[in-house]
Amino acid sequence: MSMAETAGPLGPATSASVPSASASSVSAASVSASETQTARRTPGLVPVTETMRTTERRPPEPSGAAPVLAGRTWPFWRLLGSELGLTFRRPRNLVMLAVLGVVPVVIGVALRIVSSEEGMGGIIADVAGNSLMLTFASFSFLVLLLMPVAVSVVAGDSIAGEAGAGTLRYLLAAPAGRTRLLLVKYLNAVVFAYAVTAVVALTALLTGLILFPAGPVTLLSGTTISLTDGLLRILIAVGYVGAGMAALAAIGVALSTFTEVSIGAIAATLVLVIVCQVLRAIPELNSITPYLLPTRFTNFDAVLRSPIDMGALRDGLVAFGAYIVLFGSIAWARFSGKDITS
Repeated sequence: MSMAETAGPLGPATSASVPSASASSVSAASVSASETQTARRTPGLVPVTETMRTTERRPPEPSGAAPVLAGRTWPFWRLLGSELGLTFRRPRNLVMLAVLGVVPVVIGVALRIVSSEEGMGGIIADVAGNSLMLTFASFSFLVLLLMPVAVSVVAGDSIAGEAGAGTLRYLLAAPAGRTRLLLVKYLNAVVFAYAVTAVVALTALLTGLILFPAGPVTLLSGTTISLTDGLLRILIAVGYVGAGMAALAAIGVALSTFTEVSIGAIAATLVLVIVCQVLRAIPELNSITPYLLPTRFTNFDAVLRSPIDMGALRDGLVAFGAYIVLFGSIAWARFSGKDITS
């Protein structure tokens, strides 16, 4: 048998089997690619297939509870940071902080001039005797009116200001969520309230150290404490007064959910503070005085006693917490069911 005759039958058989295998492999590959593309379709009106390049650019999906929790909390802190940035960049708020920072300086200079006269006593003698007392004197002068004005402006403008400017609907469509947006607005007002308190305390402390001697502090009870202990008591007073301003901020935010005019919410908050002050001045209404919020503002003087009157501080903080819970609930109930039209 010749080589041509041997190759003849085998050649065609071999050449016919190769295309058949190639066709089957191509068909399997196309089916596999089709299934892969079908599995990788993204939800939407138009199915979109992914290539290897887009898949490589895709960030890895979070795994575990920690990444999911971080993904949920990050928009909240980003929204709060944006709100704080807007609040502390607004010229109106900066002017209020500057005015509150100047008032302790004016008080200190005035007390310095008056203290040079003989026969002076009371708070003037206390401040002239030690620089730290100017901080408590400034709180006593500002905590009942000027500090509430600054806090009421920011709190009353929180929701009503967005509604009046027509941006409230866009914030809720972000989506920010009503509860989260309300919480961000309140925390923003609380941070500003503590900023107001800290500005008053720092300017009063620095002014007192410049104008009056520093040393042991004589308390209202007649006990003398060290300078370090006096600074610690100032820090406690700042925390307490800030908590009182935070309770007032809860009232302002709650009133802000009832109107689209921010000046109305601001004025209502201030009127409420003034009415409480008037009620406190009427002896026949002493039975309701302990339940009025401004009554607890001045309890910070408990740190000027030895030992510190923890009962007065505790009662004040409980009252502040009750006001925060009450008006926070009112704000949430109103805002969560409110029709947003602007």
